[in-house]
Amino acid sequence: MTKALIIGGGIAGAVTAMALQKAGITSEIHEAYDTGADDIGAFLTIMRNGMNALHAVDAHQPVIDAGFPATDVEYLDGSGTRITLNPMRGGAQTLKRSVLYRVLHDETTHRGIPLHHGKRLVLASIVDGVVHAQFKDGSTAEGDLLVGADGIHSATRAIIDPDSPAPRFTGLTIAYGYTKASSFQQSADAYRMIAGSRAFFGYTTAPDGETWWFARAPELDLSTATKQNFVDLLAGDNTPAAEIVRSTDDLFINNAYDVPETRHWYNDSMVLVGDAAHAASPASGQGASLALEDSVILAKCLRDIADTRAAFEKYTEIRRARVERLVAESAEQGSNPNRRAAVPRPEDRHWLYDYEIDWNEAIA
Repeated sequence: MTKALIIGGGIAGAVTAMALQKAGITSEIHEAYDTGADDIGAFLTIMRNGMNALHAVDAHQPVIDAGFPATDVEYLDGSGTRITLNPMRGGAQTLKRSVLYRVLHDETTHRGIPLHHGKRLVLASIVDGVVHAQFKDGSTAEGDLLVGADGIHSATRAIIDPDSPAPRFTGLTIAYGYTKASSFQQSADAYRMIAGSRAFFGYTTAPDGETWWFARAPELDLSTATKQNFVDLLAGDNTPAAEIVRSTDDLFINNAYDVPETRHWYNDSMVLVGDAAHAASPASGQGASLALEDSVILAKCLRDIADTRAAFEKYTEIRRARVERLVAESAEQGSNPNRRAAVPRPEDRHWLYDYEIDWNEAIA
């Protein structure tokens, strides 16, 4: 039986392992972090297309149970005037990244898939058709193929193509926070997106009354960036954004990067999925959903195409145009100085959200 080494235990890694198992391929996950992965202070929304991918491998219900739905997205300008109200197109789920990792790790354990923590990949080579992986702690592993699900700063990507470009800074600094305050208009079952004069802001209110928010701002110095920087950027608008940030005790700040194009997604026995192959600016809210699509499509290709390299080639053929289009649109949306014009129209996103994967349909 074919054995896969999966590098990275985040969203793409865990679901790739489940999808491969459903396709009859055994795998083991090697996660660099001791207790999960980086950026655990953030939250995310798995959109309809991502939930469809989870459904294809019977992993949707644990995510639904751990998250909460959002039915609409209301866009406002800096004066507080509604620009548009867009439906979320059904099934989207919001949850904290750390909770999603826990849910997916619990599911892989339930399915008998080994998950090893503290395994940071430093070297991988192919000898006589066998992949040999070496980790920073000195341990090694062998398999028939290796899947790089190790994120935007992927070690696997650099092994497949040592000349691959480094991730590109998008020019955006992102903050996430949570507040129990209720002095402002809350937004249960919907996202309120505010195209402010100096920063973009979004928030939603969870069922327990806690408001979850994010802000996208032009580049800030991470060594000195504070909550007050975001309050100042938002205070000039007639919206609750500054008040929400002001009421937050702890927030998480980082810079946003993307990977607009990866020349080589694979070699004879190694392949990339998720952010390792294509990372989008967070403006799209699609990073997790596209990674989930990758996981399922890759497993289907390996299920239906006997030659591993040919399966990787077909997987890349199916995925490349779609994900690179999204990365490009997301970069434009995040950097557009005319923030009102950057608000996406629902009719322009059908190609994205309506994407469905039929597990039983064969890959040609």
